[in-house]
Amino acid sequence: MTKVISLSNDAYTELKKRKGEGESFSDVVIRMTRGRQGGSLLEFKGAWVGGDLDKVEKILERDREASRGRRGIDL
Repeated sequence: MTKVISLSNDAYTELKKRKGEGESFSDVVIRMTRGRQGGSLLEFKGAWVGGDLDKVEKILERDREASRGRRGIDL
């Protein structure tokens, strides 16, 4: 079955860049999205180091706190 979807020009350009010879756009979408669900965060262990890691941790903690507040969760 075929479905029609709309893409912005930017999205189309990015998708086209990733399309290999003989590969359909459907193939590209499947390749790019396969395995994204249920993956282990441990794959990223050690990816950030130094100051960047500190910044990311602070942002994550701030966002977690904001999310808890919106959901009314006390931890």
